[in-house]
Amino acid sequence: MSDIGDTPGPEAPARLRAFIGRLEGVLAQGLPEGALLDGARDALAELVAQDDWLPGAYAEPDPVRYRQFLLYADPAGRFSVVSFVWGPGQETPVHDHTVWGLVGILRGSEYSQRFVVGSRDELVAIGPKQRFEAGEVETLSPQTGDIHRVTNAHLDRTSISIHVYGADIGQVRRWVYPAEGPRKPFISGYSNAGATPAFTLSRTPQSSDVLEHA
Repeated sequence: MSDIGDTPGPEAPARLRAFIGRLEGVLAQGLPEGALLDGARDALAELVAQDDWLPGAYAEPDPVRYRQFLLYADPAGRFSVVSFVWGPGQETPVHDHTVWGLVGILRGSEYSQRFVVGSRDELVAIGPKQRFEAGEVETLSPQTGDIHRVTNAHLDRTSISIHVYGADIGQVRRWVYPAEGPRKPFISGYSNAGATPAFTLSRTPQSSDVLEHA
């Protein structure tokens, strides 16, 4: 594993900084959640269209389980940006988020299987699992159902996705859904030492930051 310290991180890469600026612009409009997700999805798609900005320390898999690195946490608590790093074949348990979210594939590909809780509190899969390739974005909302399981689609290589949530997701009390028995609460935390964000911003980002200058 990388030796990631618990002191404040360096200035965010230009591409990430530009994404944060665009997301803040969307949030400032006070849009309904559906419109907010549409705007945020376009911004995240632009971020993950280029795989040249995420430092290697936040892209290294663990041989046992997936890792989740906090890249940036909004000081006002409105959102967080996280890199998920998946070793070959690794997957999450079935879980929810309780806040809006987006998943953009930066490298490799992932499966996402959606679920709902049935009338007898059993898990019911919704359709076949979907495969998302690099550059594609999935949106999640508790208003429309946000229970799923994510799996690295590759058995021989790492996949990486950038997740954006409408809260500091590592501190949110949410739920896992075992195949047998009732749901169980959990708080995910982060793989960063001390849960310290990887990057800081020395100024308030602007949506006019230009990605191609990264």
